[in-house]
Amino acid sequence: MANPTQSEALDQLRQDAWVGDAVLELYVRSLILRTHGKVDAEMKIRFTCNQFLNCVGNPTKVEAGIGIIYQREGLEAAFAWIRENLEPLFLKQEAKRGRKGR
Repeated sequence: MANPTQSEALDQLRQDAWVGDAVLELYVRSLILRTHGKVDAEMKIRFTCNQFLNCVGNPTKVEAGIGIIYQREGLEAAFAWIRENLEPLFLKQEAKRGRKGR
C-alpha cells in the first residue's frame, strides 16, 4: 500500500478531527447538563475551544485523536479518554477561574 500524500494525510486529520469535535461537544454538553442541571453555553465554549485544547496539544490533533478512538473503539471509549485526559484539566482551570472571580 502506498503512503498517503501530505495532502491526503491532512484531509484525513481534518476528517478525524471533525468527528472528534462532535464527540467532544456531545460529552461536554452531557456533562454540563448532568452536573449543573442547565444549559451553560459559555462553559461549553471554554471546554471545547482551541485555547483550552491547546493546553493538551495541537487542537486539531487532540480532536482527531478523539475521532479515531470513537471510530475504532466506540463512544464510551472516546468518552473515557475525554474524562481521563481533558476533564480533570478543565475542572482545575474552572476552579482557578472561580477563585479569580472572587
